[in-house]
Formats: sequence, C-alpha cells, structure tokens
Amino acid sequence: MESIAYYDGKIGAPEELMVPFNDRVHFFGDGCYDATVGANGKVYLLQDHLDRFFTSAKALDINIPMSKAELGRLLTDLLAKVDSKVNFVYWQVTRGVEPRNHVYEEGVPGKLWVSIRPNTLNDPDKPIRLNSEEDTRFYHCNIKTLNLIPSVLANQRAVERGCDEAVLHRGSRVTECAHSNISMLKDGVLRTAPTDELILPGIARKHLIALAKENGVPVVEEPFSMVELMNADEAIVTSSSALCMGVESIDGIPVGGRDRERFHLLQSACMEEFQRETKAR
Repeated sequence: MESIAYYDGKIGAPEELMVPFNDRVHFFGDGCYDATVGANGKVYLLQDHLDRFFTSAKALDINIPMSKAELGRLLTDLLAKVDSKVNFVYWQVTRGVEPRNHVYEEGVPGKLWVSIRPNTLNDPDKPIRLNSEEDTRFYHCNIKTLNLIPSVLANQRAVERGCDEAVLHRGSRVTECAHSNISMLKDGVLRTAPTDELILPGIARKHLIALAKENGVPVVEEPFSMVELMNADEAIVTSSSALCMGVESIDGIPVGGRDRERFHLLQSACMEEFQRETKAR
C-alpha cells in the first residue's frame, strides 16, 4: 500500500476509514498524539515515542486501549504494509465516543488512530529559515495534545513569509518552534530550554543532548532570549522527522554560521544514529 490508516481495530486506506460523529476529537480536540519516521521497516526511536505518548495520555486522563508493547507491534506491523522506504508514522488516541458534554465518563477506553504515509528526510546541507512569533499557546505545551491551532497558524504565517518554520517566544524567552524544538550553540556550549510546561520534551532534542555529551560538547538546559538566539554561533532545529537542521535566518536576518565544525559534528552524530537505528532488518 502507498499509505495506510487504522481506527479502533479497522485498517484501510485513509479515505476508506470512517470515524464516528461523536468521537470527542471532533468537538474538543480531546486527545494526544505522537509521531516519528519509519525506515527499512523500523519505527525510529519507537520506545522513546511510546513513553512520551503514554505520559501525555496519563496527563489527560485518557485510557490507551492497549499496552506499550502491543502498540509498538501494531505500528511496526502497519509500517511493513507500506511500500515506501521512508515513511511518516503518526498515531493518536482520543478520549472515546460519547454525546458531546464537557464532562466525560471516566475509565472508558480511548480510540486509537494510526496514519502511515511516504516521507522524505530534509536535506541536512540546506539550512532552514525561521520567522518569530509570540507564543500564544496554553500552559500544557509539555503534553502532545491535539489542540494545535496556534501552532498551525504560526506555521502558516511562516510559510506565507517565505520561511520553513516559526520560532515562538513568550516575551523575551524563546520556547520552541511550531512543530519542533530549537537549541543553540554559543561559545562551544549547546544551550536548550528546560523541559517545563512551556515546551514539548522533544525526543530528537533529548537525543541531541545525549549525543552532544558523548562528543564532548557541554550542555546547559536553561531559558534563553530572542536576542541571545539572534547572536548564537549556531541555531539548531530538531524533530524526529527532520532530525537536526541548521538555521539560515530569523525574520530575514542571517544567524549562525560561526561554529560550523561543532554543528556538523552534532548533525552527523544525529544522522549516524538514525541510520543505525533504522538499518534494514
């Protein structure tokens, strides 16, 4: 198959599956998700993504209708049915199906969705362009909730301005991007925001930190400002689907380009990990 979808035990092409009208996702965006890439039949960093997915669901009091091991096998089995070598692997759970009511029935098993479709990795040699946006999201950014309207709007404005992604800030503090994390190199140190309620604890961010330490790059997890980001030696955007990307400009102003050797060391380490983790079975 070119693409595959799953909903509550049913498998088919995305255009074939039907979702009940009363699924709470339609009224409240009531659910959470996770996503990564799959290559050579392997779901990249599967256990990390499953751990985060179950953490998000627990924070929302949503019951995932299968165990981590069962979900991991389902994702792997579905990936094997798709023809492309590299794919985008997405899954979500909603609170369930019941008449619209702000109060929900406790203990009801959620509804699991999966979508797998062809994907390509970004060219690591092509830096991306960002524009800056005030972060107008809520204070549960650490949960990978389905309520993504602010991120959608921010990313849309970025594209309209000829950029690839939006970097968000609350006042002077940089939080993250619309659908990725942002870090920076300054004076030989990798700086990245702390994992509080203002940012998603990105899996690619987590692995960037570990790879930096393995390669002798000191890491500091503390807030930094837009002024500091604009003056960074390198700005780095990470996500499980884009891995590790350099930044060319923010709001049309060139940034980075002053610590290429250390940046390429980290980027190469990320790519090597991806290739190692997704090698053919």
